[in-house]
Amino acid sequence: MNFFISNAYADGAAAASQGDPFTALLFPIGLIVLFYFFLIRPQSKRAKEHKVMVEALGKGDEVVTQGGVLGKITHVGENFVALEIADGVVVQVQKHLIGAPMPKGTVKEQKAN
Repeated sequence: MNFFISNAYADGAAAASQGDPFTALLFPIGLIVLFYFFLIRPQSKRAKEHKVMVEALGKGDEVVTQGGVLGKITHVGENFVALEIADGVVVQVQKHLIGAPMPKGTVKEQKAN
């Protein structure tokens, strides 16, 4: 009844010589090691540095948010900081959204321009 489908039989010699199982595992293990050193490790290092920077924030520090807003910290809470972005304009920003600290005087320099 099988006019178009022929039976396939395994080659006895090819099935007997499958190779070393260690060699078969070498490639996936190598990929995992590469992912660790090129992706996972640098990302966790940056996250740890950012956490230390956020914990060290204090009143009077000048920072830029991840959205690009430049301001001076006027109050530090547990999860939020009050950021003065202009004279009399204070916004609340989540601590983890602070992108980078800026050198002292950056805000004054930007106001002069």
